[in-house]
Amino acid sequence: MQAIVRPRYGPPEVLELREVGKPELVDDGVLVRVRASSVNAGDWYGMTGTPYVARAQLGLRRPKSELLGTDFAGTVEAAGKDVPQFRPGDEVFGGRSGAFAEYVCVRGGIAPKPANLTFEEAAAVPVAAITALQGLRDKGRLEAGQQVLINGASGGVGTFAIQIAKALGAEVTAVCSTGNVEQARSLGADHVIDYTREDFTHSERRYDLLLDVAGGKSWSQLRRVLTQDATVVIVGAQKRRLVGPIGHIVRLRVASLLRQPESRVLHRQDEQGRHGDPARTARDQEGEARGRSDVRARRDCRRVPLPRRRPRPRQGHRHGVGGAAET
Repeated sequence: MQAIVRPRYGPPEVLELREVGKPELVDDGVLVRVRASSVNAGDWYGMTGTPYVARAQLGLRRPKSELLGTDFAGTVEAAGKDVPQFRPGDEVFGGRSGAFAEYVCVRGGIAPKPANLTFEEAAAVPVAAITALQGLRDKGRLEAGQQVLINGASGGVGTFAIQIAKALGAEVTAVCSTGNVEQARSLGADHVIDYTREDFTHSERRYDLLLDVAGGKSWSQLRRVLTQDATVVIVGAQKRRLVGPIGHIVRLRVASLLRQPESRVLHRQDEQGRHGDPARTARDQEGEARGRSDVRARRDCRRVPLPRRRPRPRQGHRHGVGGAAET
């Protein structure tokens, strides 16, 4: 089969379209013919081998696996004998490392594709939507009627976060740039702050949960807009080649502990998933994709769906600081 591979770390020029071995079907797996895949920040990390601390798992000098990609949508080619719920021809979507290829063999991280979504739309869902869901529901423990601020509401995680927070009954404030203000409103944000014109940390409003996708603000700045029992969940931060977002996470963690002795600190690490592995978020959350089909997939987010073509003959007072990774 054909696949996009990167034999070494580097810029996009290291990517190659190459013939590789087709994955073998296992008894508890599903072989999927990929119709569409999408690009996440984690794929960039995997391509460049940054942050460098991630190479402990990715491979120190060269990638342990040349394959890239996580999100996919496609049709079932074959199902193992221990997976009776899927049959050849079923339309599915999910997450599996090596999704920038014609086929993937998936254990668990797969769900039926909603009929009202195209393959391209479905492929833009798994990593970003699960990250937003985990940050709001699981780590942030968002409840109906609470005030939530989403800092960085225009990318893949941010756009899903607006919709999920509204579905959970929260009052949502979205922070984004001028060009994305109308998009945030259209997704259901009750209030939108254009960060090019206003600093949200000077707002008079107070928030029960702050989902920090963009990063860039210190603890002393963030605490100004938090209620007494607020939680901060860190999804992303400005990227650093050596440690990535970990430096920002550690600084907020230490500052919150020093200034608020009772604070609890939650932490998941960026979109790469645990410890910088760009594939683990979707892979480890087996079945998490189920039941998320009511969240609208959008093609105008910053994650680019890649349609597959037919091959030519021959992809926690308790101020809490938490981190949720763009799994």
